[in-house]
Amino acid sequence: MSLRYLSAKLAQQIDEELMSTTGAFSLDQLMELAGLACAQTLATVYKKETHPRVLVCCGPGNQGGDGLVAARHLGMFGYSPVIWMPKPGSKEIYQRLQSQCVNMKIPVIAPSQEIDPLRDALARSDVILDAIFGFSFKPPVRSPFDAALPLLSASKLPIVSVDIPSGWDVEKGNEAGVGLNPDVLVSLTAPKEGSKEFNGRHFLGGRFVTKAMEEKFHLNLPEYPGFAQVVELNPSNQSTGKL
Repeated sequence: MSLRYLSAKLAQQIDEELMSTTGAFSLDQLMELAGLACAQTLATVYKKETHPRVLVCCGPGNQGGDGLVAARHLGMFGYSPVIWMPKPGSKEIYQRLQSQCVNMKIPVIAPSQEIDPLRDALARSDVILDAIFGFSFKPPVRSPFDAALPLLSASKLPIVSVDIPSGWDVEKGNEAGVGLNPDVLVSLTAPKEGSKEFNGRHFLGGRFVTKAMEEKFHLNLPEYPGFAQVVELNPSNQSTGKL
């Protein structure tokens, strides 16, 4: 059976079940595993010898938390990450994740609605990790991200997007034409419907879905190789199916 794609409603339901008594995961655990998968994906495609300077762009929600975890792991992998997070999440978990990055001596660009700090950071970067918007994103893109997305695209730097490229609708893809066009996508849990039109290198990460949950939602996930946190998808294990 082939890998299935998730609607926004089902993706939300699976997340809720993962953090319920059924899944028994905490948000911290899921972010840690998701962020590790994102870091491993970037390190798989862009080696630190050629792309050591990573600009990690974080939004204010869970996607941004995944980005902060990924930045920490990338630092441990030997990369030189810099974090751009213009609107830090207000929850205590984001403050702890940011403190962990600061303790790793990872530079965090001071929160600002101005776009100049991002432009300066791009000039000193080799690759971008896009952790701005997640599957709950609904257009339009608001400030300061409405100015940031075109700037990221114009930089011509390679982009690795987390779960769904920022600016894309989780089900309709880049229909509005305002989203990023990344080179690499790492879907978490299972790919989303909007990613069907993505034609770059596509990885699956977030190795936390239980067998019971996989069967319940008919996810038909591919096997992860060995102890890897990600698996690269290919036409033989993708499907046009819809849940």
